[in-house]
Amino acid sequence: MSFPLKRRLSVVAAPALAAAIVPFAGASGASAAPSTGATRHIQKVGTGVVVPAPVGSGLPAPISTEIPRAFGPEAAGSGAAATNRPAPPDRSLSRRNGTATGRGAAVPASVIRTGPQLLTSFDGINHRDQRTADNGNQFSLEPPDQALCVGNGYVVEAVNDAVRVRRPDGSSPTGVVALNPFLGYPSEIVRSTPPVYGPVVTDPSCLFDPTTHAFFLTVLTLEVDPATGDFTGRNHLDVAVAHDPTGSWTIYRLDVTDDGLGGTPVHANCPCLGDYPHIGVDAHGFYLTTNEYSFFGTEFNGAQIYTFSKRALARGDADVLVTQFDTTGADRGLNGFTVWPAQSPSDRQYSRAAGGTEFFLSSNAAEEATGQPTGSSTSIVTWSLTNTNSLDSASPDPRLHNTRVPVDRYSLPPLSNQKPGPVPLADCLNDPTCAPLVLGAPDPYVPEQEHGLDSNDTRMQQVVYANGLLYGALDTAVTVGGATKAGISWYIVAPFSHPASVDAHLVNQGKLGLARNNLTYPAVGLTDAGKGVIAFTLVGDGYYPSSAFAAFDGLRGAGSIYLAKAGVGPDDGFSGYKAFNNPPRPRWGDYGATAVDGPYLWIASEYIGQSCTLAEYRAAPFGSCGGTRTALANWDTRISKIRP
Repeated sequence: MSFPLKRRLSVVAAPALAAAIVPFAGASGASAAPSTGATRHIQKVGTGVVVPAPVGSGLPAPISTEIPRAFGPEAAGSGAAATNRPAPPDRSLSRRNGTATGRGAAVPASVIRTGPQLLTSFDGINHRDQRTADNGNQFSLEPPDQALCVGNGYVVEAVNDAVRVRRPDGSSPTGVVALNPFLGYPSEIVRSTPPVYGPVVTDPSCLFDPTTHAFFLTVLTLEVDPATGDFTGRNHLDVAVAHDPTGSWTIYRLDVTDDGLGGTPVHANCPCLGDYPHIGVDAHGFYLTTNEYSFFGTEFNGAQIYTFSKRALARGDADVLVTQFDTTGADRGLNGFTVWPAQSPSDRQYSRAAGGTEFFLSSNAAEEATGQPTGSSTSIVTWSLTNTNSLDSASPDPRLHNTRVPVDRYSLPPLSNQKPGPVPLADCLNDPTCAPLVLGAPDPYVPEQEHGLDSNDTRMQQVVYANGLLYGALDTAVTVGGATKAGISWYIVAPFSHPASVDAHLVNQGKLGLARNNLTYPAVGLTDAGKGVIAFTLVGDGYYPSSAFAAFDGLRGAGSIYLAKAGVGPDDGFSGYKAFNNPPRPRWGDYGATAVDGPYLWIASEYIGQSCTLAEYRAAPFGSCGGTRTALANWDTRISKIRP
């Protein structure tokens, strides 16, 4: 789950930095028995239009209405601003409980003098944009969790909780639009007396489908009591589809509570939460995966895979079939976790084997997958969904298979340290005359200090299928420059789809790191020609949180590191301070994104695009630092176009 919660065009050179990689080792795995899914109907519920409402002032509201009340320990925390509202626990168990072991060594690579060209780079949506959208009827949220899709002459970015459509030159015909009204919901919060709460929308993802020439945008929506903001336990996935993203989007809703209501199956420990949704497509289907947790308990059931006819969704059919697969126990008796569906750079790249095949990758180091808090593994899992051409029929009959692929050990990364710099929110919390302007009372947990950043866990990130190969990457601990830092493990896998099984062999693998710095939240992208990049955030002794990428060859893997945009200050958000969350959990994204646009790649990464002093922070309007941030957060996003 995504909680607790400058727009100038620039063309810049991309300086190369020394990277670190590890040579590959090949291996193969045996396929598990196939499984079938359960099919039900969902209906079109309405339309949405990207129309911005007036922006709010951005002035800090009472802390009880500034952060979603329903998120308790994930947002308001157990500190001075905490509430006693019942809420689900932290949904990423391995992030807290895993023990990083068996860290792979990282070896410096040579600096390459030629490589990807940074053609265009501009700021995306920042926290102030998000917070002031919808007339200011928004919460302060961390992290942004960028979604990015490009096609038909548009660049679409979504974050928690806003969306913006741009042209490739960075101009925007729509402005920033809050997701709640876009999806037809009441505002997140109306700060009346008493306040009125709307549904909580989180975890956006989007893609442009090269077959139907349609944009698909998905979110997880959690229903709340409008009078209290408390969760009801009901939640669903919204799927919005449009050919022109500046026009009308058709919206579908899929209940994922899995307690037998709303047409759902009955799963153990439910009502459940369909956390961390991500999407992919092949020649026939649109695929949406989640991690299913007990909503009010601590249990993890396994990843869920939902399959649809992408043509039915793109046509705007009133009634669409969806087939659901439960991966509980599917990986040799263990649960699937973050089973990420593949996207392809063009419709020429899809697998037609076994009646049409969609591939997925997942990792299995997390406690959700193993049941043990080890935090490390020496295998990843390749999944195939065959007979996907049946999704276009009245009787869908896709079949799910998986096999393990041995790889070098990967493990839970450490927190990413930040380069010291100005942190005016921390300074304000430490000042007894300033803290009440934010908290309504002095901070009982002083001194607050600049914090490290959450480096994710070991779950798989964006997956690509191109030229018969699967590409993926995840966060891991790496040893580089004599120290353990957050880095990236990347994989190239050759999958072979059969009607009743899947085989997979490792073609190449490696680890990417940079001495005295951290690389987090990788997103792989490749063109038809097999040229690509891995996008990520770069942060550490040498860099404030920055948007960066590495060259990536379709067979040889990762090379040197390049900057898309250097950060200009530290992250200074509420989730990193004890006043809001004790102990703090400093949120820094749950994923980034890449998108293919013919021979070009677009990347989206979180970074910090502003910096200011406490005096500037306290100047009117309070907490805005001249309109560059809000009182509680200063995250920014960066969108860049690259010729790989």
